[in-house]
Amino acid sequence: MLTGTLPTLTRDDAKALIEANGGKVAGSVSRKTDFVVAGAEAGSKLDKARELGVIILDERQLGELLES
Repeated sequence: MLTGTLPTLTRDDAKALIEANGGKVAGSVSRKTDFVVAGAEAGSKLDKARELGVIILDERQLGELLES
């Protein structure tokens, strides 16, 4: 799940990277969501992720996760 504006990646690029590494990008947050990648000006999806206790990553952390 992606929300907000990432510093260096477009949403399409971030989605492609996640999918190329075996992940799926959902359109909404639920208890089944593993993590949310949040950028600047993230809104209600970020709030929902926090409510549900979903792990929140920034672009740097996403890169680190994909490299491991």
